[in-house]
Amino acid sequence: MHNFSPEHIARLLKNDLPGKRSHLKMMPPGRELTVRHQDMDLLKYSSVLLLLFPWKDEIYTCLTKRAAAMKNHPGQISLPGGRIEEGESPEVTALRETREEVGVSPLDVRLLGRLSELYVQVSRFTIFPYVGWLDKKPDFVLNEAEAEKLILFPIQQFHRQREVRITRLDTFSGPLDVPYYPFDGEVIWGATAMILTEFLDLLGQPRLVPTSR
Repeated sequence: MHNFSPEHIARLLKNDLPGKRSHLKMMPPGRELTVRHQDMDLLKYSSVLLLLFPWKDEIYTCLTKRAAAMKNHPGQISLPGGRIEEGESPEVTALRETREEVGVSPLDVRLLGRLSELYVQVSRFTIFPYVGWLDKKPDFVLNEAEAEKLILFPIQQFHRQREVRITRLDTFSGPLDVPYYPFDGEVIWGATAMILTEFLDLLGQPRLVPTSR
């Protein structure tokens, strides 16, 4: 668990982050990581929380499957998070949204730092990803209006042997062959996969499984 200790992760987050190098590995084709000048006035801001906790002698994080009725990215696998409200700091948003979506109190979360911001061209959101720590697995309470499924993702185990596959998805911009992480019958792709990739790259080189369909 050494590489996944909160102290070690907090130190790493203060160093230079891999950012774009990691994001490009899992970026869907035809997308851009830089905001176009003509889109600047349409830009929106959100933040998410990569929440780490020990369970069953491993380190896990919490993902959700967004409800089909959600306006942005329905049915996709996401980190807890949402739009930054006026006058709200990004870290407060990440903690507030985590409480609202999965029932974890901000008072229980130790913020370790922030990963690189990420622009999602299709929804024109810039995402600020934070990393938080809990000393034990919480009693999650899923907000079913926003998420249809809670996913306890074994991120430490996943780091030891990361598997990347390619699948064809019907996306907002049409059918695309996208890279994704398979887990428990779900497809983890897009912004969530890009954020997870930067975090795992920050921890060090994993053993990669050849890309397959």
